[in-house]
Amino acid sequence: MEYFIGALKKYADFSGRARRKEYWMFILFYFIFSIVANIIDALIGLPLLSLILTIGLIVPSLSIAARRLHDTGRTGWWQLIALIPLIGVIILLIFLASDSHDDNNYGANPKGEGVMA
Repeated sequence: MEYFIGALKKYADFSGRARRKEYWMFILFYFIFSIVANIIDALIGLPLLSLILTIGLIVPSLSIAARRLHDTGRTGWWQLIALIPLIGVIILLIFLASDSHDDNNYGANPKGEGVMA
């Protein structure tokens, strides 16, 4: 839960780097909250809660993905590759799942000094 709250605290920070664990834990909690919101929406018959959740978390999702791509040595603009049907999403997932690179233009390796990528 600390990773989710940490991402929310840096909701509009598109600079720096985010480790794999930080990114995927954010996605896990987002997924859990989305399922709960969809169940509640189904019970009340309105897609209100899931809509609020989606709108509220769009900027934090984009910013943590940009920081995750920075960790792999890519610019955050690579998120736009997901607009290419099917293959774009697959390529983006591979980039997001890649291991950290050593120190790069976006900052020091968040895993620590001297860690092999």
